[in-house]
Amino acid sequence: MTQPNIAIIIGSTRDTRFADKPAAWLLENAQKRDDMRFELVDLRDYDLPLFNEAASNLWMPSSDPRAVKWQQKLAEFDGFIFLTAEYNHSVTGSLKNALDQAYKEWNHKPAAAMGYGGVGAARAIEHLRGIAVELQMVPLRNAVHLGGGDFFKVSPLGANGPMSEVEANLKPALDAMLDELLWWTEATMAQRAKTA
Repeated sequence: MTQPNIAIIIGSTRDTRFADKPAAWLLENAQKRDDMRFELVDLRDYDLPLFNEAASNLWMPSSDPRAVKWQQKLAEFDGFIFLTAEYNHSVTGSLKNALDQAYKEWNHKPAAAMGYGGVGAARAIEHLRGIAVELQMVPLRNAVHLGGGDFFKVSPLGANGPMSEVEANLKPALDAMLDELLWWTEATMAQRAKTA
């Protein structure tokens, strides 16, 4: 079996987003493993329109070339880690739109998450799991939550310190999430190959 290829999708596109700091930390720590490959995928790079297709690409090909480019990128991956903020107790609008712009490319692949904010984006990640089920993904139990005092230690809203200040608190959750991600990625890759 080939080594799983995992996308770390940055789910915020705001000019003043905090996502870049935890994204760099997540990628650096994930890349210490030798059993999966990781790539940052930034929604800023895809200029996705608001979903305006006649139907999901489950039913008919998308017409907007920006959506098609996004779908082609997603098809390269065997699993996903979504890095999300929490906007009004849910995922960012840009992330929800990106999820809606594809369908087949998400199917039968695991969905992990890291969230950040006052409560570690716990409610956003719960919503993300429900969306993932509808996209026929495998939402993972384990997630990384950068919240509370740890969030304010590293956020510009607080002390704006380096991620190393909170790494000891986040690393056990990250390890558990990546171990679970590997298990489900290998299982779904095997089954997708069997039924292709």
